[in-house]
Amino acid sequence: MGHFFFELKESLFISFRAIRANKIRTILTTLGIVIGVTSVVLMSTALKGMDIAFQDGVAALGSDNIYIDKWSWFDNTIPWWEVRNRKNLDLDEFKKFEELAKLPLAVSPTVWTNQTLKHKDRTLNFNMVTGTNHNYIQTTNLNFAEGRFFTQLESESSRNVVVLGSSVAESLFPRGGGLNQVITIKGRKFRVIGILEQQGSFIMGNFNPDNMAYIPIGVVFKYFHRSDFRSITFNVRAQNNAMLEETKEEAISIMRKIRGLTYDKENDFSINQQEGLLNNINQTTSVIKIAGYFITGLSLFVGAIGIMNIMFVSVKERTREIGIRKAIGAKRRTVLGQFLFESSVICLLGGFLGLAIAVLLSMVVNQFLPTSVQVDAVILAIVISIITGIVSGLAPAYTAAKLDPVDALRYE
Repeated sequence: MGHFFFELKESLFISFRAIRANKIRTILTTLGIVIGVTSVVLMSTALKGMDIAFQDGVAALGSDNIYIDKWSWFDNTIPWWEVRNRKNLDLDEFKKFEELAKLPLAVSPTVWTNQTLKHKDRTLNFNMVTGTNHNYIQTTNLNFAEGRFFTQLESESSRNVVVLGSSVAESLFPRGGGLNQVITIKGRKFRVIGILEQQGSFIMGNFNPDNMAYIPIGVVFKYFHRSDFRSITFNVRAQNNAMLEETKEEAISIMRKIRGLTYDKENDFSINQQEGLLNNINQTTSVIKIAGYFITGLSLFVGAIGIMNIMFVSVKERTREIGIRKAIGAKRRTVLGQFLFESSVICLLGGFLGLAIAVLLSMVVNQFLPTSVQVDAVILAIVISIITGIVSGLAPAYTAAKLDPVDALRYE
C-alpha cells in the first residue's frame, strides 16, 4: 500500500512538472474542456433556476386548482374549430355553478383583457388586466406587500379599485408609495388598494402575477368588453390535493347539468389543470436539455481530441525519459498511471476553470433569467473532467507504457 501511494505521489509530481514546463500549451489544450464544462454547468443552473421559478409560480396560484374554460389549454386532440364554436362561459353560469358546487374551498370567475395603465408620465401599454371577484384571493396563495384585495361589496358593486402585481407597481411607482394612489386604465381612474409580493415566475410570462393588475370583473364588462363577447374562466380550488379529482368530477357533472348536456353529448367546455402546464414545461426543458447536451458533448469531444493529441506529443518528447524510468525498474502500470494522471490533471484544471466561469456567468444571467447553482452541478463538472481526462489520456498512456526501454533509450 505504501508503494502504491509513493507511485501516486511521484506520478502527480511529474504531471505538475510537465504541465509547468508547457504552460501555454496546457492552457490552449484545456480550452475545449473549459468551454464544455462551462456549457454543461451553465445549462444545469439555468434549467434548475427555471424549474424553481416555475414551481414557485404554480405554488403562488395554488397546485390544487382546476380551471373550467371554453378553451382547452393543452389538449390538442380536439379540433380547434370545434373549441372555437363552443358557447362562451358567462357570469350567469358561474353563479349557478357557485350555488351547486359543494366540494370546492373557493371558486371565482376570471377574464383577461390587455389595456394601457398610466400614472402621471409613466405608461404600461398592452398590460394584462384580470377581472375577477373577491373570492379570487382564496383560490391562490398570493401574498400582499401592501394593502388588500377588493371586498365583496367592492366586487359586486363594480367599484373602480385595482390591485397591482409587484412589477406593475414598480413600473408605475418606481419610488414606491403606490398604495391609495390613482392610476388610469384606458383612461378610467382606479384607486390602488393593494400591491402583491413579488412572485418572480418569469416562465408564466404575461400570466405571472407580478405582471398583472386585478379589478372587479363587472368593471371589465362595464368599460372594456361586452359580457357576451368574452368567455370567462372558473377558478375552482379543491380543499386539498387529495380532493382534487373528486372536485374535478363534481365540476364536470355540474357543468353538464348547467349546459343541459345529455349523456350522449360531449362536453362543450374544458377542465384544465396545472399538471398540463407542468407537462408542457417539462417537454420544453427536455428539448433544451437535449440540445444543450449535444453542444456540450461536441465541445468535450473536441477538447478530448486536443488533449489526446498533446499527450501523444508529450510521449514523443519524453521517450528517453520513459526509457530511463523503465530501465531502472519502472513498471508499465507506473508509466501508464503517470500519463493518465497528467491528462486528468489538465482536464481537472480546465474543469475548475470552466466551473468558475459558469458560476460568474450564472450571476450575470440571473439578472435577466432565474438560475440556481446546485452542488450536483459542481460534482457533474468534476466527474466530466475526470472522465474526459481518462478517456483522452488512455491511448497516449498505453503507447508510453508499452515502449521498449532499449528502443526508448536510443530515441533522439
